[in-house]
Amino acid sequence: MNGIINIYKEAGYTSFDVVAKLRGILKTRKIGHTGTLDPAAVGVLPVCVGNATRAVEFLADHDKEYVAELLLGVTTDTLDTTGQVLAVRPVACDESEAISAVLSFLGVSEQIPPMYSAVKVDGKRLYELARAGKEVERKPRTIEIREIEVLSVHLPVVRFRVVCSKGTYIRSLCQDIGEKLGCCGCMQSLERTRVGSFTKETAVTLEELERYWNDGTLDQVILGVDQAFSSFPAERLREEFSRIADNGNKLKPDMLLKPRDFTEGERVRLYRWDGRFYGIYDFRKQDNVLKPVKLFLS
Repeated sequence: MNGIINIYKEAGYTSFDVVAKLRGILKTRKIGHTGTLDPAAVGVLPVCVGNATRAVEFLADHDKEYVAELLLGVTTDTLDTTGQVLAVRPVACDESEAISAVLSFLGVSEQIPPMYSAVKVDGKRLYELARAGKEVERKPRTIEIREIEVLSVHLPVVRFRVVCSKGTYIRSLCQDIGEKLGCCGCMQSLERTRVGSFTKETAVTLEELERYWNDGTLDQVILGVDQAFSSFPAERLREEFSRIADNGNKLKPDMLLKPRDFTEGERVRLYRWDGRFYGIYDFRKQDNVLKPVKLFLS
């Protein structure tokens, strides 16, 4: 069994809980998730099965979209409302000031990961150190907020949608918005609505997935691994060059069904002449070859 399942993670599960549950349903251990969601958060969690686990690192790099609720006037040790309250401050801003503060985070900035996160420092997960009562210095990381939109304001709660780069913590963003408004803040709720091309609308819950499995209709929800790379252009190899590609060798552009010019470093999805997916290739201009980056054809 190979492919990607777009799971809708419900509240109360960790991302690792989802993987453990799927291993039991699908009777296989070769499963990996593509980006941690906090237990209280809900939403899209693409899960890779079989040889599709080779795509985990690529899916983790995709942009993500969230809908979050920011609670102003409260700060906690976890930066969300599940944590211990550290401070409560009056909320003196008005609606327009709150909107302006949220929108000001559009673009590239530096963000410090929260202590309660899966980031590693000296081989230890930050959340492990936090649970032991330790706080360590964390290096800021460059993130990008590509889109940000305020959906509603009912002070002290601001609901907003954000599209962001890999490594962005929405809890930290909520804290930073609160600090900018001078009243502190924490995340009240979070839903991940998209990871790359995987959306909330096409996701299935664990309960729904189990029904598909029991009914023998899992093929309706398990997607080809090539779906993880839908943003790359698709190319097809001519039949007479299949043996070269089957052995994992570099390919010349004129071996393609429709040869064309490529730019340096351009990535493509490559398919066999019969439509089966080979994997991802990079173009190296100096040698005029397409070099395999990750192969999936069994």
